[in-house]
Parts: sequence; C-alpha cells; structure tokens
Amino acid sequence: MNRPHVLLTGADGKIGRALRERLSGRYDVIGTDRDGSGDDIACDLSDEGSVRGALAQVAALCAGRLASVVHLAGYYDFTGREDPKYREVNEVGTRALLNGLGQADLTVEQFLYAGTMLIHEPGRPGERIDESAPIRPGWAYPESKARTEEIIEEEAERTRTLRLHLAGLYDDETAVPTLAHQVARVYEREAMSHLYAGDLSAGQSLIHIEDMLDAFEAAIDRRAEIPDGTVILVGEEEALSFDALQQRLGKLIHGEEDWRTWSVPAPLAKLGAWAQVKAEGPIPDAFDQGETPFIRPFMIDMASDHYALDTSRAREMLGWQAKHSVGTDLPRLVDALKDDPEGWYRANKITPPVWLESAAERGEHPEEVRARAEAAYRGEFGRFRWAHWFNAGIGAWLVVSPPMIGIADMRLAWTNVALGVLLVLAGFASCSWRLPYARVAAAGIGALVMLAPLVFHPSVSAAWLQGTVLGLAAMCLSLAVPPGIGISPAARVTGPTVPAGWDYSPSDWFQRLPVIALAMVGLGFSYYLAAYQLGAIPGVWDPVFGASQGRDPALNGTEDIVTSTVSEAWPIPDAGIGALTYALEIVVGLVGSARRWRTMPWLVVLFGLMIVPLGVVSIGFIIIQPIVIGTYSTLALIGASAMLLQIPYSLDELVATYQFLRRRHAAGRPWLKVFLTGDTDAGATDLSPDDFDRPPRAMLRDMFTGGMTLPWTLAACIAIGLLLMLAPLWFPWGISPMAATYHTVGALVLVATVSALASVARLARLLNVPLALALAAAPFVVGSGWPEALFAWACAAALILLSVPRGSVDTSYGDWDRWVR
Repeated sequence: MNRPHVLLTGADGKIGRALRERLSGRYDVIGTDRDGSGDDIACDLSDEGSVRGALAQVAALCAGRLASVVHLAGYYDFTGREDPKYREVNEVGTRALLNGLGQADLTVEQFLYAGTMLIHEPGRPGERIDESAPIRPGWAYPESKARTEEIIEEEAERTRTLRLHLAGLYDDETAVPTLAHQVARVYEREAMSHLYAGDLSAGQSLIHIEDMLDAFEAAIDRRAEIPDGTVILVGEEEALSFDALQQRLGKLIHGEEDWRTWSVPAPLAKLGAWAQVKAEGPIPDAFDQGETPFIRPFMIDMASDHYALDTSRAREMLGWQAKHSVGTDLPRLVDALKDDPEGWYRANKITPPVWLESAAERGEHPEEVRARAEAAYRGEFGRFRWAHWFNAGIGAWLVVSPPMIGIADMRLAWTNVALGVLLVLAGFASCSWRLPYARVAAAGIGALVMLAPLVFHPSVSAAWLQGTVLGLAAMCLSLAVPPGIGISPAARVTGPTVPAGWDYSPSDWFQRLPVIALAMVGLGFSYYLAAYQLGAIPGVWDPVFGASQGRDPALNGTEDIVTSTVSEAWPIPDAGIGALTYALEIVVGLVGSARRWRTMPWLVVLFGLMIVPLGVVSIGFIIIQPIVIGTYSTLALIGASAMLLQIPYSLDELVATYQFLRRRHAAGRPWLKVFLTGDTDAGATDLSPDDFDRPPRAMLRDMFTGGMTLPWTLAACIAIGLLLMLAPLWFPWGISPMAATYHTVGALVLVATVSALASVARLARLLNVPLALALAAAPFVVGSGWPEALFAWACAAALILLSVPRGSVDTSYGDWDRWVR
C-alpha cells in the first residue's frame, strides 16, 4: 500500500502493457486508455471532459500523489498526411492532460513524455546527433510530436518534465514498420526489395523493447535527480545502414551472400510511389486485399536521413546503455518469421501474401512451402538455362542475317538488327533465375520479329520465313520451357493435378496437343496465304473453287478472297494476322503443366480467348466471304475448320479454371490475385509429370477423346450444318433468295454443334433449336420456291429432333455435372 503510484496513458498499447508488467513489482501502476479495457480507466484525450473524469478517478486511487505520469498515448500513421487526430490527440489531448493534472487534487513528481528522435534534423553517414541537434521534423508525425513538446514546455509549470527521444522500436518478433516491411519485401523477393531511393549507407538507430523498458524504469527511479525539462536521446548507437540490413536479411532469409540493391533516382522513385498511391483506388480489393501501399512519396524525401545517436547523456543521467543491437538480434526476428510466417505478418500488421495463407490452410508450414517452391524453381531453371542461351544466339543471327538472306528493304533490315540486339540482351538477362520477367521481354521481342515482315512487306520469301520461324522459336524458348513464371509458392508445390470431382486433368498434355496440332495446321495455311499477299510467291492453289463470277478469271477462289477489298482493308495482310494468332496459340498451348488450370489461370483464360472468340470470328469471315465476295476458298475453309475444332478441346480447361477461382473466392482468397499467380486447391498434393511412357494407342485415345464424345445425333447435326453452309452451290446465290440464310444458319449450326462435342458444353447443342426455328421461318420472310422451303423445313425439323438427346457423357466434372447431365 505504500508503493509509489505511476500513471500510464495508452496503457493498452504494446509498450504500455510491457511497461506495466515491468513496473508492477515496485510501483502501483494505474493505466488509462481510450476504451477503458480491463482494469484501465477510460480516457479519451480528444475529449476534455473524459480527461477530467479519468483524472478524478486516478486521484482517488493514488491518494492524490503520483511518482510519475508516463505519457505514451498518441496518434501516428505512416501515410505522411496531416490528420486531424494529430492535433486532437497529440496536441490538444496533451494540453488537456497537463491542465487536468494541474486542476485535479494531484501532486505529480514527474511528467515523462515518450517522444521520438525523428523531430531532430538528421545527420550524415559517419556523424552522430545528440540532444543539441536542431528540431527540424520532416513529416506529419514528428511535426506533431515536436508541437506536443512545445505544449509540454508551456503547460507543465508545476511539474518536473522529462522527454525521452526514442529510436525505432523492435523486439524478437516485431519491428518498426519501416524495418518490418523491409523484411517482408526481402522474404517475398519483391522487385522493390532490390531498389532504394536514398543513400544506401544511411541508416537509423533502433531500440529493443527491453532496452526501452530499462530506460523508462531508470527515468522513473531517478525522477528526483533529473533536472526539469531534460531531453534524453535513447537508442542504440549503432545505426546499421540500409545496405547492411539488406545484406544481413538476404543472408538470414535466403542464404545469399550478396543481396544486390540498386539506387533509384529520387524523382523516378517519387513518381513510382505517387503512381502506386494513386492506383490503389482503382485497383480492386480482389487483387490487393484492400492494402494500401506502404511506401509513400514523402518517404522518398527522407530516404537518405541518417540517425546515429550519441547516447552519452542517457549513460550519465540514467545509467542506461543499450544491451541489445539490431545487428545481433536480427536473426531472432528472422527466426520468428520463419517459425510462424502467418503470425509474424499479423503481429507486424502486414497483410500476408495469399500463398502463405493458402499453405497454412492446407496444414503445411508456409516457410517449408516457400523453400520447396524456390528449390523446385531453381532446379528446373538450371536444367533449361540452355534455352535462354539459344535465344541469345537467335538474336545474334538476326543481327547478321539481313544481307545473307537478301533483305533489300533497309527498314526491315535495321528492324531485324535492332530486335536481334534486344533479344541478345534479353536472352542473357533470362539466364539469371532472379530475372524471370526478362523471359517475358524476350517473348515480346519474338512476337515483334514475327510481326516485322507483315509491316514492311518483304518481297523475299526467306525474310517472311525467318521472321515466322525465329520469332516463334524465341517465344517458345522464352515461355514454354519450365519453370512457369509468376506462380505462387503454394500453387507450385502443393495441390492436386486433377480438379475436385473430375476424372482427368483438362490441362494434361494429351488434352492440349490436339489444339497445338490444329494451330500448326492453321499456321501453315495462314503462312502460305500471307506469303502470297506479301508477294513472296506468285500464286496459291485452290483445288475446288474457281474464280468468282465477274472477277479476274485467272484468279481462283482463294486468290480472289485474299486480294479482295475485305482483305485489303487491313493495314497489314489479314492472313499474316491469322498466322501470328496461330503462332501465339502454339506458344500459349505449350506453356505450363497439367496443373495450369490452377497454377496459371490467366493463361488458361488467354488460351480460351484466343480460341473460342477467334473461332467464332473465323466462322464469321467464312459467312461473309461468299455473301460479300461471291466465292469460297478451300484453304480458308480448312483454316476455319482447324480453328473451330479447337473450341471443344479448350472448353473443359476454362470450366475447371472457373470452378477453381470460385472455390478460392469462397475460401476468402482475393480471386484476382489468384487469377494472376495461381493457388493451391482441395485435394492431395500430386506433382506427377505427364506420362509419355504409355502405349501410343492410349495416348492417342486421351488426345482425341478426353472430355469429348461424338454421339450420332451430333454427327448428324454437323452433317446438316455442312449441307446448309454449302447449299448455295446447288441453290445458287443469284437465283435463290434463301442462299444466304442456308449458308449463315449452317455455319452457326456448325459452331454450336462442334462446341457441344465437349461434354462440359453439351448444352450448346440446344442452340440449334432457335437456329432451326429461324431457318423454318426464313421462307416466309425472304420468300422462296417450294424446293427451297421444303429443304429448309426438313433440315430445321431434323436439327430440332437431333438436338434434344444429350448423347453419351462418360466423365465427371464435379459441381458442373448439373449443367452436363
């Protein structure tokens, strides 16, 4: 009962709870906090009445005498903006507290204020600052703390005051936000972890919480000896530079001896930080989980601030010296991160990455998942590094090849030289596993190599051939070789190969090979037609269709179409655009494993967008060719058929990806982030490779029947669609008003029926019913003779009857079965 009393404001904060525990053996501690949790007294510093009421309760508890008032309560954030709470809580609140202490029936021996070293003007690397350093705060928080200290000097007339200017706080698990975010960036290998906008030799003093508690305790114990108005800097004298911290973290977290950090010009860094802040609003929470960027433009201005402290006054007046150092204690902070990554992120108030939470959800240790994923990535990368050296070789060939293959157009020649140089650089950069997106750059350069001949129209066929072959090779060698780029650790090393409820993986190689093969067929025909459009070959072959009526009789149907006003309306040859599209399909089809439906959802959707909509567009071109141009093209029909047949092979992978994203969203994961980086999924982990050791017959069966069936009813619908589409051959355009209707409906029937070959899209067969009804009504709308009308009604009736039966489905698709069965 005779122990001195100490009042702690902000007693429910981290420092307040620790200080209460430290002092409770020798002092009676009375705590206040805003909400009055536990035994604390409610005290809202922004409300003067609340302050007076709280101090009245304090006076009753301490019999009117306080050994010390330790003022910890305050507002701070790291936005850098002026916030009204700085004034309401820190400044007005402190004034209200001091006035209340003066008005209450209280004797206060000491008013101890927890300030910050950041109110001082920073020094330069190699210098130390002491208490005489000018007061020049650089942003909103220390500015508010400096104004609060001015208020203390004004108001605390009858109370002995002591202001401790504290360094940044850390302990064995948490750290001041600047350090905590630095640790997280290095742990996640963010690109930002290798960039810094200030002087790499600059650093800031820190203080371990145990040392901070020692300083508070010593200050309270020596309250009678310390002169009124004293200011004492408290922190570790050692201020590790930013670069030294980076090196230590790289070694402790990843075992790397040299963690490279590059200085970024301050204006550029500030622009980047500004752009991140401005983009936070438009970026949906489904991607960033609502987290605001930590690095703000105002931080760039202070990136070179150096705070190394001269703590001689603390030694003299408090008998205090730091027992810890961040250089020695950093391993414990990193160990806490590795032991419990999810808990570490939560304790430091940083949003954990999605993969980390997903790993914990599966009951796996996130750090082990991260380590396994990195080892797997580096192992695969090492086995396929040769591909990037090969790409550099392709670039070198592009530089020297123009005179060798006779490229006379200097625009194309110099374009090849420039792209070759860039590909050499990108190829060399891609040889580092730390620069994965150099591979994306190399692939982009490969696409430009393919595009260049289309832009400059070389008359030399070798130039067009070189652009196609080398551009396609560069894209494949950049992206199609393992390991996949941008895949989250949890997605890379955990989760199933076969989706939940399915009988097979729709991303299996044997599911993708038919699409790739069809794309190669389309590429061949498109390349052949583009060569004619570019003037590289004198003509093209069409075995079925001759020249259209009224056109040049020397032209066949294919030549007539590729030289038509429709084709020539494009700024570059339309067949070349088709060739480039087919090439991209081949590349995208080759990328990823049998688990890409969950490891690379964005790629699956891109694959689907390249196939399904473009397949429909391709059919659209087939529809308009005889209507607008007046003829057919055998090669165009074959190319369109290849595009159309790709649709059913790609639909099951799209469905599996949709189901996966829906499951992850239901599990609380940000679906857009999962869409871009992948994730794990329900089911046992299965990382087995595709089995190419099976008998050829088994592999062919999987290639051509996996996820697809051909009921006789759908085969009959396909036959009717072909019959209708080619009906103008026996019901001629110039004679029958129904010719265009037959052709259009037939093409659309083919799209619906071929799509329905995929079991997951079997409902698409019912689209034939409205098409049949439109066909049946057409004779009344456009007018026709009895033969044309009877033909239309017979086809319409057959389509309706044949589209009703579902046909056989011999596989399961989880909760998608209700749309199939």
